[in-house]
Amino acid sequence: MKNQRTTLALATLALAGTLATTAPAWAQVAGGTTTVETAVVESTKIAMGWSVKKTLMGKTIYNETGQKIGKVEDLIIAPDKNVSYLIVGAGGFVGIGRHDVAIPVSQIQDHAGKLIMAGATKDTIKSMPEFTYATDNTKRDAFIAAADKDVADGKAKVADLEKKSTAAAADAKAKIDAQLTVLRADVKSAETKLAEMKQATAARWKEFELGVGAATARLRKSMNTAL
Repeated sequence: MKNQRTTLALATLALAGTLATTAPAWAQVAGGTTTVETAVVESTKIAMGWSVKKTLMGKTIYNETGQKIGKVEDLIIAPDKNVSYLIVGAGGFVGIGRHDVAIPVSQIQDHAGKLIMAGATKDTIKSMPEFTYATDNTKRDAFIAAADKDVADGKAKVADLEKKSTAAAADAKAKIDAQLTVLRADVKSAETKLAEMKQATAARWKEFELGVGAATARLRKSMNTAL
């Protein structure tokens, strides 16, 4: 029964995070970064009511020769929900000196209740970039940078349309001017809401995220529909 639960947990995670292509090779994972924007799930309930924490957390991962590679320390769901990761810890003693890395769940196989990562060794795990949890300030900075870019792109689009309007014939000018009116309003709205977020304390930025996100989404839509 326990083996069936582990198999179900892995199968469900793999289904939820199905990749568009075949799972990448081990070398590709080792060459990438393991710092990701994530939502940490400590006790996720999955299909059929099984708990990931009870079936996967703390389980040892082996390679195909039976060598112990590391232990499952956490489960990560990427923001776009396309890929699930197991945070695997190698080395250390009672958490001291442990090296944590993020492994796509698609690279872990369940063999009769034993978690297998073919081709891996402790050394390859330790050679991978260490996984670090994104801090809230990191998320805020990335969100603000993306919003700033949207506003800058919107202003550039306004300038471009103003040039087109000046040179356009009467009929075309009327259409461009109508788009300019909408685009200017969307730029101003996004810029205002973003300024409010920037003026707030870092601890309160989440209160403004929805409003800024909606404003920049409207702005991007206006830019995409403009001539």
